[in-house]
Amino acid sequence: MERIAHHGRETAYRVSDRGGDGPGLLCIHGSGGSAGAWKSQSRLADRAPIVALDLSGHGESEDVASSAGPDALEAYVEDVVAVAEETDASILVGNSLGGAVAMWTALERGLPLDGLVLTGTGAKLAVLDDLLAWLGDDFDRAIEFLHAPDRLFHDPDEQSLELSKGAMRQAGRAVTERDFRTCHAFDVRDRLGELDVPALAVVGEHDKMTPLRYHEFLADNMPDCDIAVVEDAAHLAMLEAPEAFNEAVETFLDRIGDEG
Repeated sequence: MERIAHHGRETAYRVSDRGGDGPGLLCIHGSGGSAGAWKSQSRLADRAPIVALDLSGHGESEDVASSAGPDALEAYVEDVVAVAEETDASILVGNSLGGAVAMWTALERGLPLDGLVLTGTGAKLAVLDDLLAWLGDDFDRAIEFLHAPDRLFHDPDEQSLELSKGAMRQAGRAVTERDFRTCHAFDVRDRLGELDVPALAVVGEHDKMTPLRYHEFLADNMPDCDIAVVEDAAHLAMLEAPEAFNEAVETFLDRIGDEG
């Protein structure tokens, strides 16, 4: 992992680069996750550099003293901007909370972007009250709830399941709760028209957490947004069905290249 110092902390990230000359992709994980969620997207490195970061308090990145909601969202945006500027990545790829961070970065920062890939996410990310309660007082129950069928995964292999649970336990209860409460406070439904870069909304066919209608709303309300459905996957489509997910991203990269 490489590191960039900014705002009094260090953010860890990894780069996969096999000589692809397309615009770099910066991948942003979801609540309680880490850069490892994007391990299969390194296969796209023939097309473009692939960067995956650990948000503050996740994986190998130092934490930040931010409360849940707008403060944490701003801190995560600072992580993204620092890594994007260091690596020249210009396409933000965000899953769930990472999608919220990507959208807020595009809305609030002057970062030059060539595109957005928004997967398993939405313009509003309300979280079930029961889940928020379990994140406060029964972390194991929250983890098991999230890893039940058709939430984070549809039908995962054991390795992916353990990777996801392990990342969440490594992030810890407090950080994971902060993430989900930050999602719960997120709402940019009235600002989607400002996101005027080419975009792709990718949804797992079985995703109950951020279902198809969330992504249809993005596609209907953003100026230039296509939609792709990944079969046999749920919320973490990039982990569960990486070939189909990567194919959708490659099609998007082709479109950006043709338009450019």
